[in-house]
Amino acid sequence: MSKQAPLHFTTVALLASVKVEAVSATLEKLEQYLLSEGCEVLFEQSTAELMAHNPASLPIAEFAGRVDLSIVVGGDGSMLSAARKIAASGIPMLGINRGRLGFLTDISPDELAERVAPVLRGHYTVSQRFMLDARISRNGELLNRGRAVNDVVLHPGRSVRMMEFDLYVDKQFVYSQSSDGVIVATPTGSTAYALSAGGPILFPELDAIIVVPLNPHTLSSRPITLSGSACIELQVSARNELMPLVTCDGHNDFVTQPGDVITITKHPDALLLIHPQDHNFYQICRSKLGWGGRLGRPLKEQ
Repeated sequence: MSKQAPLHFTTVALLASVKVEAVSATLEKLEQYLLSEGCEVLFEQSTAELMAHNPASLPIAEFAGRVDLSIVVGGDGSMLSAARKIAASGIPMLGINRGRLGFLTDISPDELAERVAPVLRGHYTVSQRFMLDARISRNGELLNRGRAVNDVVLHPGRSVRMMEFDLYVDKQFVYSQSSDGVIVATPTGSTAYALSAGGPILFPELDAIIVVPLNPHTLSSRPITLSGSACIELQVSARNELMPLVTCDGHNDFVTQPGDVITITKHPDALLLIHPQDHNFYQICRSKLGWGGRLGRPLKEQ
């Protein structure tokens, strides 16, 4: 692709949340590459502190109207952290993988030029992902609120004791359960904690939410797939001898008490994830999850 082709994204913000040498080196390499392509490069304010030099920086709150594209360097955790902060601005996100699995960050640092160049000139695919809004109420009063890209988890914390809760969907009672907790996950989160707990893999853009019990007391308890518009309520049982926690994407532990209600719905803000045009979800699953390759002769390309 000609370097003279016009840029689709002219102002790019760089983000990272892990202070390790590999991440800083990739940020520096990416900065130099983007500048050579004619982009204006801004670092998110805390990311700028990871650099040896003093690059131009901007708080995330000022991205809207100033930044065309945000590029996150790190693992899926870095992407999740950035996504929760950027989603409201509507700025698309691209991930450079410096982590392990990399379901959200799908470009290798070794292929920056050949993979990022087409994106800068408008050759990419967009995946819109929804988040979850979790609200914790006590006696009808809102106490805490969190958002999650992957999942909202009700769990007993460090205790190995089982906990009890009631599940309601759209105000209809579903069941009472004794277990190690429950995961409420988006399609994006279906390949994270929910997968480890035996939940199904959902296609990323599916409009659905899954409820996955954690080591339930009864073997008949199974994951449930719900509409993305569902209103899920978890009521903490008065029979618990501990105070369960609510965790959003592995962060923000909120302590609950008996009778508290955790209401989980689709968040109004959505993520815009950008991928190279050859992005293939099934190929990623084969690579990251160790699925078997095709047996016999491959199908001809259409």
